[in-house]
Formats: sequence, C-alpha cells, structure tokens
Amino acid sequence: MDYAKQTPFSDPGPYGHLFDALPDDIPAIGAVIRNLLIHYRGGGIEFTGDRLAEIDNRWVSAILDVDQTRNGTALAVPREPVDRVVGCCRDYTLLFVSALRHKGIPARSRIGFAVYFGEGFNYDHVVAEYWDGDRWVMTDAQLDPTDDHPFNTLDMPAGPFVSAAEVWRDARAGRIDPDLYGVQPGLTIAGTDPDLALGGLWFIRTYVHYQLAHLMGDELLLWESWGNLGPTFSESDAARTDELAALLIASDNENSVEALAGHYPALSPKGQTLLTS
Repeated sequence: MDYAKQTPFSDPGPYGHLFDALPDDIPAIGAVIRNLLIHYRGGGIEFTGDRLAEIDNRWVSAILDVDQTRNGTALAVPREPVDRVVGCCRDYTLLFVSALRHKGIPARSRIGFAVYFGEGFNYDHVVAEYWDGDRWVMTDAQLDPTDDHPFNTLDMPAGPFVSAAEVWRDARAGRIDPDLYGVQPGLTIAGTDPDLALGGLWFIRTYVHYQLAHLMGDELLLWESWGNLGPTFSESDAARTDELAALLIASDNENSVEALAGHYPALSPKGQTLLTS
C-alpha cells in the first residue's frame, strides 16, 4: 500500500484546493480538522433528522461538500459547534489522513479500542498513524492536545489504544472480558430481540475485519457489514478471524502490510452488498 496516495474514501475530490491552504505542521492540521467536525454523541449537542444523517457520509468529498454548503469559507475559519459536520472518530481520522496525504505524507487509519474515554470500559475508536520518515506515529486527531490528557495525543504510546486484532486475540485466549469492549456500556441495537449489545465478542470480530479493510484502503463507516459479519458466527468463522488477527498483529510487528494483501480479496467488501445498521 502506498499510504501517501488518496483512496476513494479519503480523496477530497473537487475540494482538494481547500487543503492547499492548510498549515504544514501536524498539530495545526489536527486543529483545523476539529474545527470542521462535531461528534454525534460527544459534542454536547443532540442532533436528529438530516443533521444526524451526516454521520453516514462515507467520503471526505461528501464531508467537505456539507461543510462548504453550510459555511463556504476556508477550512481554518472558525465554525460554531452547531455548524460543524456531524461525524465520529472515523471521520476525524479520515479527514486528518486525507489532509496529510494531500501534502504527500503517508498516513492511515487504525481500528481498535481506547481505554481513555471512561473508567472500566474500552470504547471503540479510530486513530491515525503517519510516517515521519523513521516510524509510524500514532495520533488521535479527535483530541485537542492542549487539553489535559495522561499521554501525548500527538505521539501516543502503546497501551491507551489497542488494535481490534490484539483485543480479539486476548479475548479468545480468555485474558480479557470481551463484554468490556464496545460502543458504550449497556448500549443495544433497537428492535432486536433479545436486545443485542453493541459490544462483546461478535463486535470485536467485526472490528478485526474493519481493521483489515482500513489498512487496505477501504476506510468504511463503523456500522457497515458485509459477508457473514454480524452477531452470529460459527467456530470455523472464529478460527478464520484468529488467523486474520495473527496476520494483522504480525504486520504491525514487521511494519509491513504486504502479507495481508493476498488475503484481502476474499475478505474485502468490494463486490458485496454493504449493509448499514
């Protein structure tokens, strides 16, 4: 993968010129991204209807289209929180990655779980990595680095964020409780009988496949499904996810995703019907 190139998801399309005016330093780019987005659950404003539907923007070009239609100014011009595009962690990361790629900086999104949004639970999350010439630097573009955090959000250490593959491996080995991983404690999918928790082993398994898709340049929404992903899966399905998780962890250790490429065609959402919940 050439992470300096845009993907169909990260391509700003006709709005690429807006990135030309962005600053060159990483913290300033992150600040611009936070100026454009507001989290649909954590932004302090309750959005409904068409505004809430903004979270379904798959493409950076669509996100920027909403922003420009509403605001019509340079990206660094301050927006009121209510005028920002409604999104989630995936969108903060994807916009950040898109801006870095526009500047020729290799960048990618990583899928997993964060320990730092609340005590006793691990929240699903997406962060960014960029190549600084020597190593991949992990950063959380959603967080303001000037706020009080127990770690450097611009160069995150191991621990605060754990990849979906590592979580799956440890859950399958019985080292962690999978029910402590998900969207938020007690949250369920409305209309399911019995109420299906948005967390647990099935949820972690889905995120392992998201992790692969994002690394392969398909930076999907976090509520899309394809193939046999979902709450019901067989032991053979779990065994195949074991293999995938091991490959993902090995690719991190070897700093190369080349070994994953041969496995992706069979696991890719391409050519399949994407289902959104």
